[in-house]
Amino acid sequence: MKTIRVRITAEELEAKRISEILERAFEDDGNPVTIYEATPDGRLWAAEILLFDMEPEEAAATVRDRVGADAFAAPLEAEELPDINWVEKSLEGLKPVKAGRFVVHGSHDRDKVPGGAIGIEIEAALAFGTGHHGTTAGCLEEIDRLLAMREYHSILDLGTGTGVLAIAAALQSRQSVLATDIDPVATKTALENARLNGAGHLVKGFTANGIDDRRFRHYGPFDLVIANILARPLMKMAKSIGERMTPTATLVLSGLRVEDGPRILFAYGCQGFILDRRGEKDGWLTLTLVRGRKHA
Repeated sequence: MKTIRVRITAEELEAKRISEILERAFEDDGNPVTIYEATPDGRLWAAEILLFDMEPEEAAATVRDRVGADAFAAPLEAEELPDINWVEKSLEGLKPVKAGRFVVHGSHDRDKVPGGAIGIEIEAALAFGTGHHGTTAGCLEEIDRLLAMREYHSILDLGTGTGVLAIAAALQSRQSVLATDIDPVATKTALENARLNGAGHLVKGFTANGIDDRRFRHYGPFDLVIANILARPLMKMAKSIGERMTPTATLVLSGLRVEDGPRILFAYGCQGFILDRRGEKDGWLTLTLVRGRKHA
């Protein structure tokens, strides 16, 4: 599969605006967007996006079409990258992450999990979720807090990625957790990671496009759902997610920019959910919502 990097270079404010446009335009497709200083003096910045299964010329045209006149004067470059596992490459040298009682680490850091902590070993894979991102860490902290307060009997990790959130919930609660993803690679990765972390008997999963798949009926209704996805799909699925949950339920949502908060709260407020807790990490938002009671 070809990987094409498209880079747009501009002054800081313009580059950040272009980066935001790219994130909004491509968020449903899961294409990674990054922004960084392109010159030592910080005068020029670069907004980059990775596109797959297309030629450089096609990728450049796709980005120009999505960005439009907003990047009219900014230089744009597109190049094919070598066939490297960029997820694995980006994770090299990352230190263990502590979130609540959980410590997410690679195999080379097994000895760095302190006593009393719950270690979760996650290696680089073609799926999102290692604990190093603010959304994943925020969800882990909420899982730790919620499961320390009360028992949940039917738990769903929607958009599981590497399975780290499902594994965390299973190891702490010692109860069955359902993990699903739209990507079959992610589903396979999550179930393998669950097995490697001693939670294979607790974490069940399947590949599903959203939450309307009929197989959810065999596991729900859910009294705890964790969905670390993105704002737009979460808004689209608000009604369906609400219908799959119990009348007294807890919902943890992330993958959200801080500015996404009001529209997410409105969408889920229409399904009877109210805000219980709000957390921010590195500009990302984690919302805990409840239905049928005042606190989670």
